[in-house]
Amino acid sequence: MSEQPNPPENRRGRRSASPVVTPTAQLTEKPGGVLSRRDRRLIVVTVGSTIAAGIFHSSGGNQIISFIVTAFALAVMASLVGRSVEALGDRLGPGPTGLLQSFLGNVPELFVVLFSLKAGLYTVAKATIVGSILANVLLILGAAFIVGGLKNGRQYFNQIASRQLAVLLMLSVFALAIPTLTFAMNTPAAAHERGITIGVSILLLLLFASSLPDTLRKDNPDNVVSGSDAALAAKSEAHVHGDWPLGLAIGMLALTGVGAAFVSEWFVAALSPAITALHISEAFAGLIIVAIAGNAVENVVGIKLAARGQADYALQIILQSPVQVAMTIAPIVAIAAPLVGAGAFTLVLSPLLLAVLFMATLTTTIIVVDGDYTWFEGVALIALYLAIALAFWWG
Repeated sequence: MSEQPNPPENRRGRRSASPVVTPTAQLTEKPGGVLSRRDRRLIVVTVGSTIAAGIFHSSGGNQIISFIVTAFALAVMASLVGRSVEALGDRLGPGPTGLLQSFLGNVPELFVVLFSLKAGLYTVAKATIVGSILANVLLILGAAFIVGGLKNGRQYFNQIASRQLAVLLMLSVFALAIPTLTFAMNTPAAAHERGITIGVSILLLLLFASSLPDTLRKDNPDNVVSGSDAALAAKSEAHVHGDWPLGLAIGMLALTGVGAAFVSEWFVAALSPAITALHISEAFAGLIIVAIAGNAVENVVGIKLAARGQADYALQIILQSPVQVAMTIAPIVAIAAPLVGAGAFTLVLSPLLLAVLFMATLTTTIIVVDGDYTWFEGVALIALYLAIALAFWWG
């Protein structure tokens, strides 16, 4: 395959040659009708899998089958939540879309972590937070690099935007590491793990809040946390769907939110028996299985954008999710833990969890800051992800 690199200026921080899809243009490309074929299929699959998960939960059937069915139901429910948020954003504009996705896009995963804490599965909860970051920066990003690189050759993207996202992710992860390092180094503050956890959580939420005015601006071309207008429009356009009325979008979002709560509770109830039956560790279940089911599937759209040669948008969509997990999901879980009877929960991680989190974040930062990628870099990212998964299989 001959490779035709983009002009050098793309590597110096200017816009890449990816076609810009404006929100207006995106709306005109939608097929007529309220629900597209993809919408109807997603709703039917979600309803069917949710009913099946409820039946298995109530009947106490085969533990492994129940776990698999419930995990699938959680994954498709997360996709429908994302679709509902996207449909509501189409009506409210790109700024509110980014804000809604930041707050509501990770609702299923948030429920899973909180129900895990309620069940006393602290290791699962911590591993899920770390796993959500790893699944996106290694597995999904690696798959996007492979698909985009094999189809389009070496790809170039906006170096400035990618560096901003990578640095913000790294800083958020470093902040999350403070409670662990304080405890591991036996500092005088080691006895105040909960207080440090709350303090760091508040600071991360304040950092996220500082991005909100920029997110809600009418013209929001370069917001790092919520995504630029062009990236959000490209994400919506990648999923050909109908033009939902405002009432339908709000109603569907409410229904999927309630559904996500029920499915998350069933999933956690099936988790402990499945861990025993499958002879896997709680850490592996949270780091790999729960993280993928609750979060990563929705970000497969980034792989579609990479296949289209829209490298800028693919990186934004994929990397924003782990940034939002680090800046919002982890702090919210830490602060809300007493509400589910887990008042002793802290963000102190095991040494191996902290090490792989640092490894993944630094590796991703090094790979994306140069402004281009190849398919082989994607293979390397996935290889690292699989090596980490192997290390946690036994604990």
